Order: sequence, then structure tokens, then C-alpha cells
Amino acid sequence: MTNPAVLLIGGDKGGVGKTTVARTLLDYFAYQQVRVRAFDTEVPRGTLKRFHPDVTDVVDINHVPDQMRIFDTVNSTDATVSLIDVRAGLLSPTLRALSNIGFIEAAKKGEITFVLFHILGPSIASLDEIVDTAAYLGDAKYFLVKNFINNTYFFEWDEATTAAYFKRIPDAVEITIPKLAEMAAEQVDLASVPFANFIANKKQSGASASYSFVLRGYVRHWLETIWAEYDRVGLTDTLEAHTMEAPESPRPPIGRPRPIIKIAET
Repeated sequence: MTNPAVLLIGGDKGGVGKTTVARTLLDYFAYQQVRVRAFDTEVPRGTLKRFHPDVTDVVDINHVPDQMRIFDTVNSTDATVSLIDVRAGLLSPTLRALSNIGFIEAAKKGEITFVLFHILGPSIASLDEIVDTAAYLGDAKYFLVKNFINNTYFFEWDEATTAAYFKRIPDAVEITIPKLAEMAAEQVDLASVPFANFIANKKQSGASASYSFVLRGYVRHWLETIWAEYDRVGLTDTLEAHTMEAPESPRPPIGRPRPIIKIAET
């Protein structure tokens, strides 16, 4: 038997693009043939559910029955990864609850693989979240994500300040999410489809669509850059102890691989 993996995506600050990151991860896992189920904690109507309805359930992470629905089933589901998109302001309370129910301890014992994607905002206040988060991590794989979703500049960050915070979690790994062109982001939002579907010119049903060739190109380049980041930090290696479905035949790439581009150029 292999251990289940729980991937938490959150940040106490709102508007930092948590769900956008969750969507890129669901596309990434689908491409890698990793079985995944997702939970959207924006009740009653979650954003993640709108883009990935087939694998996503909307839950109230503060509601004990919904906590049971997620964590009591991690060993019985056929999904390799349980991805939880935690709404703004609930990261610290969720980690506290996981500690109280013994989830963090189970992760320390190696019974569960725990991965945290901490989506950071541009201010020192967001770095302060690291202090609270570090107390609950245990042996979790910790990714600190800078998401340049809205032309964000991490203006208050300098090397000395960042190092002072990051040294609290020496094994933390940084991930950078570049900005997607506004018009492309708007069109994907209007289409209500996964990024991979938009690139493939497919509707949610799988039927052919008529999305802009230019905007599809922008989304393709952006998503390839993010997937290159996930490859760079060894995300699938973190889950390598888990069973992955071998594809019947190699999937065609979403586009020619490109090197990671600098944020200034993005």
C-alpha cells in the first residue's frame, strides 16, 4: 500500500491567486496522469468547481462533517492526491485544525504525504504568515509561491528580510508564477474551462470551441512556464511513492517546451 498525498493551497491574505494556482496544478496532474480529487472551500459556490467540475467538490472546511468527508477518505479514495483550495483567511485555522485532529502527526510518521503551497502576497504582512504557518508544518513539503497575478511587485522584500523569514523553514522551496495577459485570463474565465482545455480549443464538454488562436498561444506559453517550475522543484518526485497511472500512449505536449522566463520579461 502507498501513502495518500494531501496538497493544501492557501494564504491568509485574499486576492493572491490561490485558485489560479490550484487550476494550474489540476491541469499539471492530469497531464502527468496522476489521479486527483479536489475540494473547493469557497462555499456555497466555489470558483475551482466552476473550472474543474468533474473532480471538485465544494466543502466548508470549518464544518466537522466536511472535514471527515475529506480526511476520513484519503486512504479509501482511488485518487492519488487530494487537493484542497483553502479560501482567504482560513490557512492558519485549517492548519490548526489539522494539528488538533492528528493529521500533522500522521504526516510526521510518514502515514500521509503532506504538501503545502503557501501563496504569498507582496507585503511583509504576507511574510508574517510564514511565522504562523511554520508552527504547524511538521515534515510537510513546503512551497512558498510568489504569484504575479496582478502586476504585483514584491516591493517590500529584500534579501536580508526574506532570508530572516525563510530561515524559519530551511527546507522551503520558492516557486514563481508569472502574470498571464489580462485578455487571455478574461477569456479563459468567460469560457469556464481548464487552461488545458482552452489551449486545446475545447469546451468543458470536450466539444470543439472557437477560442482566439492568439490568446490560446499566450495561455500555452504561460502554462508551460508554470509547469516548468513544477518540474524544476520536483513536484512529482515528492509524490513518487504514490501510484501513478501509466498512460496508454504518450500524450502530445501542449506546445514546444520553453525555458523559464524572467519575471521582468513577463
